[in-house]
Amino acid sequence: MASKFTELAIDCADPHGLARFWCAVLDYEVQDADDDVVTIGSSAVPEGKNRVGPVPPTLTFARVPEGKTVKNRLHIDVNPTDRDQDDEVRRLLDLGARPADVGQGAESWVVLADPEGNEFCVLRTRCP
Repeated sequence: MASKFTELAIDCADPHGLARFWCAVLDYEVQDADDDVVTIGSSAVPEGKNRVGPVPPTLTFARVPEGKTVKNRLHIDVNPTDRDQDDEVRRLLDLGARPADVGQGAESWVVLADPEGNEFCVLRTRCP
């Protein structure tokens, strides 16, 4: 059996604030938290790590002393599921995201940054 992707760890200055943002983006909920680490995940699959098939990954935000200084080498892509890309981009901007330019040029995706500057892409296609 191969490994399965179950968690993405993200260093940050404010784990609780970033967790709130990403909970709103992904319709996730806080699964575990202390002062320095917050883990969020899908409420639809609370015990997903024990499932055989695909599992929505959890995101774990850990407080670190240093700030972000360069473009991410790994980033999240999101797909709007109940609205078009433009409407989703507006929703995410209202949640606290901001436009980001990583040299992408004219592409079908939109690059945004979360409240701590981590770039992510909003894709055009709708996926269930």
